[in-house]
Amino acid sequence: MAARKLATLHEEYALRGRIDESAPVTSSSDIVIDAPVQEVWDVLADLRRWEAWAPGFRIRALDAVEPGREFRWTQNGTPLRSRFAVVDPGRELSWTGGSLGLYRAVDRMVLTAEDGRTRVTLQESLAGPLVRQVFGARKLRAAHETRLKALKAHVETPRRTR
Repeated sequence: MAARKLATLHEEYALRGRIDESAPVTSSSDIVIDAPVQEVWDVLADLRRWEAWAPGFRIRALDAVEPGREFRWTQNGTPLRSRFAVVDPGRELSWTGGSLGLYRAVDRMVLTAEDGRTRVTLQESLAGPLVRQVFGARKLRAAHETRLKALKAHVETPRRTR
């Protein structure tokens, strides 16, 4: 199957609340955080502070966390350029992005309230040359689970020590 263009991924996938399930690499992981949705959302929506808890994450340029806005960041030193698709407070934060003009991804973080706690589901589709060899599904899932565990630890830490 031919790789989809980033604009197609943004318009036909991310904006419609889905990843590209036909991409060469996909992953979905979730975790339950012992905090209300609003508290988890406040942490997720503040990308400038992700560096305090998200391993390897660095913001290079960010104007606003709003649909259609672009941001630049690095993940473990890899430069990425992304554009927010869905910014639905308390429900979903998603974006499309790419690296080196070769790799394209759809990332979704979906929040679901569960009896005063929050389930965070992190989904991603990734496409590009040799992507399975460079960053396969197992490696992507491990990175997601590391990020989700870090988010949980950060949110569940008492505010006075954060």
